[in-house]
Amino acid sequence: MSKRDFYEVLGVNRDASDEDIKKAYRKLAMKYHPDRNPDSKESEEKFKQAKEAYEILSDSQKRSAYDQFGHAGVDPNAGAGGRGGAGFGDFTDAFSDIFGDIFGGGRGAGGGGRSNVYRGADLRYNMEITLEEAARGCEKQIRIPSHQACDHCKGSGAKPGTQPKTCSTCGGHGQVRMSQGFFSIQQTCPSCHGSGKQIADPCPKCHGAGQLKTNKTLNVKIPPGVDEGDRIRLSGEGEPGQNGGPAGDLYVVTHIRQHAVFQRDGMDLHCEMPISFTTAALGGEVEIPTLEGMAKVKISSETQSGRVYRLRGKGIKAVRGSDIGDLMCHVVVETPVNLTERQRELLEEFESISLGDSAKHNPRAKSFMDKLREFFD
Repeated sequence: MSKRDFYEVLGVNRDASDEDIKKAYRKLAMKYHPDRNPDSKESEEKFKQAKEAYEILSDSQKRSAYDQFGHAGVDPNAGAGGRGGAGFGDFTDAFSDIFGDIFGGGRGAGGGGRSNVYRGADLRYNMEITLEEAARGCEKQIRIPSHQACDHCKGSGAKPGTQPKTCSTCGGHGQVRMSQGFFSIQQTCPSCHGSGKQIADPCPKCHGAGQLKTNKTLNVKIPPGVDEGDRIRLSGEGEPGQNGGPAGDLYVVTHIRQHAVFQRDGMDLHCEMPISFTTAALGGEVEIPTLEGMAKVKISSETQSGRVYRLRGKGIKAVRGSDIGDLMCHVVVETPVNLTERQRELLEEFESISLGDSAKHNPRAKSFMDKLREFFD
């Protein structure tokens, strides 16, 4: 019976990140673990499939092999039949033919076979943006170090007019085989470092590397609603591959700069809303800032510190979907400062009147004192 696609087993897309693959596996492992389903053969089989898929896709080298060759690229038994009943030596040759491009066991160009092809490494770029840019989306330019083919030697690494020669140590295979008794071990050729070629007369401009260090400018589109730590993948913008291999990817990681007014919690925003003692007691209307401009908030009379007023739809839009968060305004009653003599007289008069019926005008203070008496009694 043919195996299911590993991406399908985990329920992820082929461009899923390592973190997405890990989350998907954990979810399936929790659901189908034999300890949770002791009598279910179906759950046991699904658990094994998920485990096998995760072991392949969580390993960057195995994943690259699977993406290129499917199940045959990661099946250690793919060449078990040998060549027409050939012996052990022929089996290892067949194994090298199948997996040479992936794990470095192939034949170099000088040996009449394939050269060792490697995918370039992924890169990470940390980008700091403002809260407003995260909420509305924006486009940024970044400048990153890169490599380009040497224009002097056209990427060959050899001096113009000369050509790289087949490596004399490995015969162009890029690998050397060391036998010890029954076992045979392959390792990267120490002379050509896996390329299968040697450059006798290197290019004076790139010194045989075939590449030159440079910088490149990229435009990065930041979608509305991104949050701290979100990753934006730029396919093929990582380090270049070797021997014609595909380039890696560039992951732009967003970091939100601290805002002077707002604090973010998912799609919601929070801010403090200072109001005067008089507004808190009598009620009124105050203006507060939002990401879209000023908005008015109607304050109820007898409002206490800590009360939260919600402005719906004044938060941040979700990256996916049409949901929009809210703005939470936390009331802070501000005690007046730098009082004039007249203000002091009025406040003292107010306090004198209030003390005549403290339970009515200051119920929270009375409740607190009652609790203290109960505690000490």
